[in-house]
Amino acid sequence: VRPGGGGMTAKGAADFAVGQTFEVVREVDPYRPFYYAAASGDFNPIHIDAAVGRAAGYGGVILQGMCTFSWLADACVAYLGAPERLTRIRARFTKPVAAGDTLTISGRCTALEGGKVKIELEVTNQHGDEVLRSGVAEGRVSGGAA
Repeated sequence: VRPGGGGMTAKGAADFAVGQTFEVVREVDPYRPFYYAAASGDFNPIHIDAAVGRAAGYGGVILQGMCTFSWLADACVAYLGAPERLTRIRARFTKPVAAGDTLTISGRCTALEGGKVKIELEVTNQHGDEVLRSGVAEGRVSGGAA
């Protein structure tokens, strides 16, 4: 699965199976918090000023949570094959993400029912620490009931 959603092809219900997994790795480059601040308007100093991040106990700047969450959604969209298929997504923030971290987004298909796919999700950093947990997503798949 490639992040960014490029090159998606139409998928039908037959392309999904319970137990199927996917994984996407994203690197948090040093400028990502600045880029996301400009795009989102979230200029909280803990995201753009290393001294403020250190004073807050984070060791430097931390990535906006919604950037991490958007990467989670992007991985689900790539798995489902089209953005309009993602109908529900939730996860719990558990640990800040620092500039320089490498995130692994993992998903596993847990059910196919009535043309819907259910996915369990997690996001871990390079140390194996969960940064998002209890993640679940649902999506529509074509081809009727699976």
